Amino acid sequence: MRNTNQLQLGLKENWKQFTLLVIINAFVGGMVGLERSILPEIAEKEFQMAATSAILSFIIVFGIVKAISNYYAGALANKFGRKNLLILGWVFAIPIPFILMYAPNWNWIIGANVLLGVNQGLAWSSTVVMKIDLVGEKQRGFAMGLNEFAGYLAVAIVAFLTGWIAGEYGLRPYPFYLGILLMVLGLVMSIFLIKDTRGHAKKEEGTNTVSLLKNVFWDTTWKHKNLGSVTQAGLINNLNDGMAWGLFPILLAAKGFNLEQIGIVVAVYPAVWGMGQLFTGKMADKFSKKDMLFYGMLLQAIVLIILVWAESMWHFMVLMSLLGWGTAMVYPTFLATIADNTHPRDRAESIGIFRLWRDLGYAVGAILTGIISDLISIEAAILIVGLLTLFSSWIIFFRMKNRDVAPGLFSIFKHSS
Repeated sequence: MRNTNQLQLGLKENWKQFTLLVIINAFVGGMVGLERSILPEIAEKEFQMAATSAILSFIIVFGIVKAISNYYAGALANKFGRKNLLILGWVFAIPIPFILMYAPNWNWIIGANVLLGVNQGLAWSSTVVMKIDLVGEKQRGFAMGLNEFAGYLAVAIVAFLTGWIAGEYGLRPYPFYLGILLMVLGLVMSIFLIKDTRGHAKKEEGTNTVSLLKNVFWDTTWKHKNLGSVTQAGLINNLNDGMAWGLFPILLAAKGFNLEQIGIVVAVYPAVWGMGQLFTGKMADKFSKKDMLFYGMLLQAIVLIILVWAESMWHFMVLMSLLGWGTAMVYPTFLATIADNTHPRDRAESIGIFRLWRDLGYAVGAILTGIISDLISIEAAILIVGLLTLFSSWIIFFRMKNRDVAPGLFSIFKHSS
């Protein structure tokens, strides 16, 4: 490892390693995309599962395991190294595509999602922390935008491809051949091309002016006004994403959409979410992070409430695009805000704790919306989640304080009026 004094912070100075990490995170996202379009269909057609809550069990398990893995990735990043955790995340991914191809019953699918949760928690968290280490203070939003762009665009592409392959060649095994390719590339690149970034974090410690947190877990969870506001919004954001993952394919199938159409509609949301972050990440560096978070969550809430009355392909395409943009506004801003409000020594652990609560949203969303769907209707579940998202946006509005002097998101209009 080079002497810390020789290391430089910044995107330009570390572009090679940064680019490799972006590519690897695309492979991480692609592993989730394997399941996005067709797993509910497999549950119904191959395993004769009817209850929505039973079908959503794979998301519940995934969310809980990923959340716990996020926490340990953050807590152990300084001790064992970011690169080692990244490699370990890919080791857990090795059996996943083979289980999805040949699982004889639904319990094997649940087992694959335990492994997927560990893979996502360790590998995605590692790439997030490593990119923040590399770029330093000025370009965190843009760095996180690129990271999440790569991950969620890959979710969308693989979700579309698996839907298309399933429509042409059947639900299994052909769609999951993509997973073998993703897993091999991710593991080989992590082992042979990635360098650890702990030295870059140590370099920033000398210039950072943020105080150490008294209790990293509780401050990140709620006590610290900015960190707590971000954490609750992260949980609600992934609560509605967990609902989208599990319920949207079922809702669309009930409205008469075929597998290929479902694949397209379901892919639009993470595609806009992914590509949008190329712009919103940069916006988070330029504009008030509080504004980005408030308006992003508010847009999601409005879309989900309107979605209850959608019927045509055109309705769903427009609403999925808007939902993706609202999510794009908040996702890189979450992580950039956590980084801005933490000392480098606390940062990896704080990010892990934020991601713990954020990804528990998958499980909460799947359980909550599964129960409501079974007892009332899918539309009722979507409406309730929309109202929860609206409430979350107002917590940001009233509780969060601007740490920076960045202009408000709509200040350009105020000055021109």
